[in-house]
Amino acid sequence: MNDSPWRAEPVPAGPAYDARVGPHTRPMPIVPDAAGRDFDDREPRDPGAADAGGPLFRAETPPQEPMSTPPSQAPQDASQPPQKKRAGRDLRAAIGVGIGLGAVIFASLFIVKAVFVGVVVVAVVVGLWELTSRLQEQKGIKAPLVPLAVGGAAMVIAGYVRGAEGAWVAMALTALAVLVWRMTEPPEDYLKDVTAGVFAAFYVPFLATFVAMLLTADDGPQRVVTFLLLTVVSDTGAYAVGWRFGKHKLAPRISPGKTREGLFGAVAFAMAAGALCMEFLIEDGAWWQGLLLGLTVAVSATLGDLGESMIKRDLGIKDMGTLLPGHGGIMDRLDSLLPTAPVVWLLLAAFVGTG
Repeated sequence: MNDSPWRAEPVPAGPAYDARVGPHTRPMPIVPDAAGRDFDDREPRDPGAADAGGPLFRAETPPQEPMSTPPSQAPQDASQPPQKKRAGRDLRAAIGVGIGLGAVIFASLFIVKAVFVGVVVVAVVVGLWELTSRLQEQKGIKAPLVPLAVGGAAMVIAGYVRGAEGAWVAMALTALAVLVWRMTEPPEDYLKDVTAGVFAAFYVPFLATFVAMLLTADDGPQRVVTFLLLTVVSDTGAYAVGWRFGKHKLAPRISPGKTREGLFGAVAFAMAAGALCMEFLIEDGAWWQGLLLGLTVAVSATLGDLGESMIKRDLGIKDMGTLLPGHGGIMDRLDSLLPTAPVVWLLLAAFVGTG
């Protein structure tokens, strides 16, 4: 039933109204003219014709103005230059934050290795906080942060001190701590919360442990620089080539901004950087190994970025946080780094060993 106030009103009965008024026309009172005749006795008048009797008898429907052309269909002024493509983020802020983070990382790498491990621990804890906060806000999933943060820090340190074995043991203990910690709350959604907690423990601190394991080699700082440099170069190549030449979508349902051309740019940039890094930074490395390393890094970094985009689309958010202007949150910068760390560690171990 339509309750709109613009619906037609019923015509009341009585001599004061013209019986010829239709159901959808505003009833007009019968007023005598100058000759004493009612308008009902006149010849029928054209309802659309203007009346000299004043505004009381003017046409009820105002003239319609011509519809304006929608902005999208309006002809473009030839004098206006075509709009240039604009980047999707604040490049000044992004570059400034990137330079600042790079300075902190490189300073900690080549001064005291343990300081760099501390930087990794801080990034892991902040990343876990961002991830668990978004899960609770958007999905109502309460992954316990305290055991995740403590276990994540222990995981990174154990990986640095005891290697892969220490990392696996810390991962198992962290998962157990999540199960036990969640038991202190009501049982509703227990399975969902602990599943998300175990996923967070694997996704953030366990994968980040491989960065600390890269540092344990004699040329550890150079290996970490290679890992970071290849990931950043891959991301930069994808961004630059995709922004300039991108036409064919790579995964439109997950990340509409990524293109196949951007992926080719990532592969080309990363392979070139990998050849240079293996030739000049890694002991006993060869340029052809760098080509394979760069190719693998480009693929893993792209998959990591798509995986993070999948999570954010499921949560209905654009960024995981706002701590880094121009970048989003810590997790928005770790998305391609986390899955790339074990790939680089494994390939370098196969090419030149872990010593």
